[in-house]
Amino acid sequence: MSTNASAPKSAPATRKGAVRPQAKGNASRKPLVRPAPRSKVRRARLVVAKVDTWSVAKLIFLLSVALGIVTVVSSVILWLVMQATGAFDGINELITMLGTTGNSVEVQQVLTLGQVALFSTILSVINVVLFTLLGVIAAMLYNVAAKLVGGIGVTLTDD
Repeated sequence: MSTNASAPKSAPATRKGAVRPQAKGNASRKPLVRPAPRSKVRRARLVVAKVDTWSVAKLIFLLSVALGIVTVVSSVILWLVMQATGAFDGINELITMLGTTGNSVEVQQVLTLGQVALFSTILSVINVVLFTLLGVIAAMLYNVAAKLVGGIGVTLTDD
């Protein structure tokens, strides 16, 4: 005879970490699902103490070149739209109505597409040089001010 036959039957084994269902009348029931533990948010407080002037010069140069390209393209497109919609004819009529003495002025002869493109290109090149110089000067001034004051504080968090 086996000794297992006389032993009382035990409850079936559950996996580790699983919650056993309890009787309905028990008021101190554990929830079936436990909330996930909250992770701690890591924070790092850093100070921007120095800015590299060469990297600022390269970044400002590239951004101002992009702005110059946008300026040239938009001025050419604006001139083409004004020609297609007949805005130049309206400007010519307005100028003759305001009292030019018999001399008819053609705006399209004064402002040709080539002249508009050339003027906007020259303006863009001047802006590239000025913006790059101003960016480098601003980086140098920031470095001087950061030595005096300590720089800008930045707090980084881990999401």
